[in-house]
Amino acid sequence: MIGSNLVGKLNKEGYKDIVAVDEFSNEEKNKNLSNKQVLKRVDRLRFFEWLDENHKQVQFIFHMGARSATTGFPKEVYDELNLNYSKTMWKKCVAYGIPLVYASSAATYGMGEFGYNDDHALIEKLHPLNLYGESKNDFDKWTLQQAEQPFFWAGLKFFNVYGPNEYHKGRMASVILHTYNQIKATGSMKLFQSHHPDFPDGGQTRDFVYVKDLSKIMLFLMETRKNSGIYNVGTGKGRTFLDLAKNTFKAMELEPNISFIPTPEDIRDKYQYFTEANMAKLHAIGYNKPFYTLEEGVHDYVTNYLMKNTIY
Repeated sequence: MIGSNLVGKLNKEGYKDIVAVDEFSNEEKNKNLSNKQVLKRVDRLRFFEWLDENHKQVQFIFHMGARSATTGFPKEVYDELNLNYSKTMWKKCVAYGIPLVYASSAATYGMGEFGYNDDHALIEKLHPLNLYGESKNDFDKWTLQQAEQPFFWAGLKFFNVYGPNEYHKGRMASVILHTYNQIKATGSMKLFQSHHPDFPDGGQTRDFVYVKDLSKIMLFLMETRKNSGIYNVGTGKGRTFLDLAKNTFKAMELEPNISFIPTPEDIRDKYQYFTEANMAKLHAIGYNKPFYTLEEGVHDYVTNYLMKNTIY
């Protein structure tokens, strides 16, 4: 999803010599590249061999790949794909002088006990709530311990990303896609009740960030190539699930029909009620483009992609 949106943005900006790296067995996911220009596709298991042979032609690496499911896999899978693969990517970029931007995650923040501040000093203290978040935080911690680093690198803590090209993601797709599908199927939307005295039903809050904003940020980092470090990527403004659902109904030109169901007991004690990215660090290095509001992003996503069943 994020990778294909980035390729589309790069194409629009005139970058056409792109090598796409992935596991290309998922036909639904492959459709995301069908309308884009890429020079070559390389299977992720062959990529480091390919890089050894072709590194002199590589100017920049965006490493977005990961096992993003938060449950359902043993720790070894997350260690292999989200930690050890990324360590090898880092070492290759050091060896060949290639700048690197990689995907971290706001899942590293756990319950948010220390807030949502991308200060490097806080990273060792974080307690993610699942193996996915742990693997991402383990790599963040590892990068900060390295004496040898790419001459430019950035780790991006993505918050709740939504937008086109996530049809293949199943239960890991954004809440907007699930909301759209539920409204289309039933005419209504069921949200989780609140089990926290400080939050009303539907008042649980997330920093929802439109995928098109991620592409702009990554392009900015590629073109500036300075101020290495780990950065939050959200809007800096948390919004409620009720806001999200109402805006989805509005984009579909329907009256809201929203009800509430209990949060499943097996996730209730680990359920986040509030996330909001502190974006001061990214703004401080010169990124000043406006972010899509939730209203703007949901309307664009629903009317131009979901309702038309099109890809970006």
